Amino acid sequence: MTHQPGATLEHEASQPRARGRVQVSSKLRDGRSVIDGLAMAGSMKALFPRTDTTGLDTMLINTAGGVTGGDRFFIEATAGPGTTLTVTTQAAERAYAARGETAGRIETHLSVARDARLNWLPQETILFEHMNFERSLTVDLDPGARFLMVEPIILGRVAMGERIQDGRFRDRVAIRVGRQAVYLDGVALTGDVDAQMSTASTLNGARAMAALVYVGADAEAWLEPMRRLMPETGGVSLQSPDLLTCRIVAQDGFALRRALVPAIRLLNDDELPRPWML
Repeated sequence: MTHQPGATLEHEASQPRARGRVQVSSKLRDGRSVIDGLAMAGSMKALFPRTDTTGLDTMLINTAGGVTGGDRFFIEATAGPGTTLTVTTQAAERAYAARGETAGRIETHLSVARDARLNWLPQETILFEHMNFERSLTVDLDPGARFLMVEPIILGRVAMGERIQDGRFRDRVAIRVGRQAVYLDGVALTGDVDAQMSTASTLNGARAMAALVYVGADAEAWLEPMRRLMPETGGVSLQSPDLLTCRIVAQDGFALRRALVPAIRLLNDDELPRPWML
């Protein structure tokens, strides 16, 4: 068999690719946060569960069932002045094995107006063997806005005996207040992820991890209450009077969720999105 130059790229381009986009924004009406704008396309959908609160809850659904090589998803959410907007996901996102060199990608852009609050609370992202996955989260806050972020990652499901011995994962988070960067974070995993995360200087064999960030004028007040909630494998830092950051690692996804749920409740007025309930 003779190899044809460019054949790999042609085969890669011929594979089905999922595309999806959601844009949602909130406004204040009669003291409640309601939908201001909404657009959906392709394999990304949004539902709005009814709640007893005055905030607006948005639940994202990836009807493609996961992300694989070449998929592209775009999420844009804006909390208008005085509103509270919570964005979560119906289920855990899944980064499946990818063929070829083209990564699957999710890009998220969040904006929060003055005196508004946005809670970005997606459920876990589960990484699978041979995944090639990139994602980025960009957050722009007006001065006086509040923002809560949770990003949990599962490196193969322990109960299913899954291991990641070959894969690529790249993750970038940028949070700006008044156009000034206050939080920049990145993760890059390539190759035998399981071996890399087994050392004492990384996860020491743990298979789940999460980053939690809270931006708000009251951030300093939550430092000690958050520290009291932490397991031995979690830590909380006050980067500035209005920026609180937290890292947690756990043996599996269930243990991680047990640690995260009380933290989310604490920082979110005892409110927990329905899909997050244990």
